[in-house]
Amino acid sequence: MTTIPWRRWTRAVLGRRALLRWVHLVLGGALLMPYFLLTTVILGSVVRSDDLLTSLPWQLLAFAAALPLAALTALFPLVRPLEATAARALCGLPESAELAAGPAASWDARQRTALWYALHLAVGGVVSGVTLAVPPAAVLLMALPVAGTSYGADLGWPGAFDGGRAVLAPAAGALLLAGVAVVALGAGALLARCAPALLGPAPADRLAAAEERAARLASRNRLARELHDSVGHALSAVTLQASAARRVLDADPGFAREALEAIEETTRGAVAELDSVLGLLREESEGAGTGPAAPSPTLADLDGLLARTRAAGVTVDLDGPPPGGLPPVVSREAYRIVQEGLSNALRHAGPVPVRVRMTRCGSELEIRVENPVSGAAARARRTGGGRGLRGIAERAALL
Repeated sequence: MTTIPWRRWTRAVLGRRALLRWVHLVLGGALLMPYFLLTTVILGSVVRSDDLLTSLPWQLLAFAAALPLAALTALFPLVRPLEATAARALCGLPESAELAAGPAASWDARQRTALWYALHLAVGGVVSGVTLAVPPAAVLLMALPVAGTSYGADLGWPGAFDGGRAVLAPAAGALLLAGVAVVALGAGALLARCAPALLGPAPADRLAAAEERAARLASRNRLARELHDSVGHALSAVTLQASAARRVLDADPGFAREALEAIEETTRGAVAELDSVLGLLREESEGAGTGPAAPSPTLADLDGLLARTRAAGVTVDLDGPPPGGLPPVVSREAYRIVQEGLSNALRHAGPVPVRVRMTRCGSELEIRVENPVSGAAARARRTGGGRGLRGIAERAALL
C-alpha cells in the first residue's frame, strides 16, 4: 500500500507525459536563443561593458528584453497553428482541450498567441538553463566524498562541504536533481493549463464555426426536403399508376397505356430532379460545380404535376389558376408544398378525390389540399414517413 504513492510520483516526474513536456520546454528555450543573442548584442553596443557576457544581472536583463521581441514576432498569424500543434503533441493536454487549427485572423487571437509565445519561451528558457547548469553541479556534489573536497575548489561553493560535511554532498546533489524535475514538472503543468485559454479558439472563431455548422445543417435539411418531396411523390404516384394500369390492363388498354406513359414521364422528371439535387450536393461537398443544375419546378409546372397525379386514378380538382406575380422562391416552395400534399393523399388515403385551392391575400399565400378519408384508411397503421409535414413547416418558416 505504501508503494502506490511513490509509483504515482515516479510516473508523474519520469513518465512519458513529463518527458514530452520537458522536451516542449527545452524547445522553448532553444527558440529563445536567437532573441537572447540579439538583445545581448544590442546591449553590448549600448553599454560596452567587459563583463556583459559573464555578469548575471546583465544576462537577466538581456533575457527580460528578449521576451517582448519574441512576443512581437508572434503576432505573425502562422505562429498560432505552429504553437498549437506543438502544444497538442507535447503538452499532454486533456482530450476535451480545444486548440485553434488555423492562423490567427483577429487581433485578439494574435495577442493571445503572442502572450503564449512569450510565456513558452520564458518558462522554457528558465527550465533549459536549470537543465544545463544544475545536473553538472549535482554530479560534482555526489562525487565529492570520493574525489575529495579539492575537486572543483576553483568554483568556490564546493568548499561548503569541507570536512565532515562532505557526506552531505551526495544528498545535496540528489536534492538538486529532484529540484530540476520539480521545476520542469511545474512549468509543464503551467503551460498545459494556459494552452487552451491562449491557443484556443477566440470568440469570433467560435461564432464563425457555429455559423458554418448552422449553414451546413440548413443546406443538408434543404436537400433532404427536396429529395423527400420530389422522389417521394414520384414513387407514390408511380405505385398507384402501376396498380391502376395492372387492374384495367385487359378491360381498358387505352387507360393502361396512359398510365404507363404517365409512369415514364413521372420517373423521367424524378430522375431529372434527383440529378439536380445530387448536383447541388456535389457542389457543396467539393466546392465546385460540374455544370448548371436543372431548374426547380414552380407553380408554372403545376398542371404537369396534377396530370401525373390524375394518371394514378386520382381525381384532382384545382379551384382556379395559381395566383400570379409571386416571387420565384415562393412559387418554388408552393409547388413543393402542393406536391407533398398530393403525396400524402396518394400514400395514406388512396385513390380518393383531392381538391387543391390557392388564394392570395396581400403578402400571404394560403394553400389548401383536402381529401376525404375512408374508415379503413383512418384505421390503417402508418409504416413510415412522418417527415413531409415537418418539411412543409420548415419551408413555410424559411419563407
